[in-house]
Amino acid sequence: MTTLEFNFGGLDCVGHANGALYVPDHDCLLIADVHLGKVSHFRKHGAAVPTAAIQSNFDRLNQAMDHFQTDRLYFLGDLFHSHTNKEWDYFARWIEERKPKTTLVLGNHDIIPLSRYDALGITTCETGNLGKLQLTHIPEEDPEQFTVSGHIHPGVRLRGVGRQSISLPCFFISGKQMILPAFGSFTGKHVLRPSNEDRIYAIAEGELIALHETP
Repeated sequence: MTTLEFNFGGLDCVGHANGALYVPDHDCLLIADVHLGKVSHFRKHGAAVPTAAIQSNFDRLNQAMDHFQTDRLYFLGDLFHSHTNKEWDYFARWIEERKPKTTLVLGNHDIIPLSRYDALGITTCETGNLGKLQLTHIPEEDPEQFTVSGHIHPGVRLRGVGRQSISLPCFFISGKQMILPAFGSFTGKHVLRPSNEDRIYAIAEGELIALHETP
């Protein structure tokens, strides 16, 4: 399935196989770790990364917005990988064309002057709130608060017969903390070791699969 519905913090949520999370009660998309500009950064330093990877990020953003028919976005940090490069111009044009109502929860990679986001009509903040949910970039364990974050680029490893294994990006829920998969098309994964109580929704070949759900 391209999407899966689940409950978190008393709110209905819909995960998408491209890594976006939709919260219907607030008509809002949550997206983490796009890392725009990373492709251009690596190409500048000699890495053979196809330029199609640049456009794929914007294609997937359009796909998510069109699928859920929403124009409200929260980026949970690391929207842009580093300093501005030509991908900033692509992003500025995309904002002008789509005109999303956008908030950026600042991450450790977000070093571009905030005035540039302000000029595009993008709100920036250190932490955000969406109803009962606290929105951060770096995961925070707060026993009093349900929190959605990014930063980790969570993945899960599946093992087959013999020594066969594969790691997949995933939505990772542990207690009151949900970590979103990295949305960017040129990002890595950090494989986590889930406990029996954790919920895992893995992304595989354009589908979202519930690997473990707490009863």
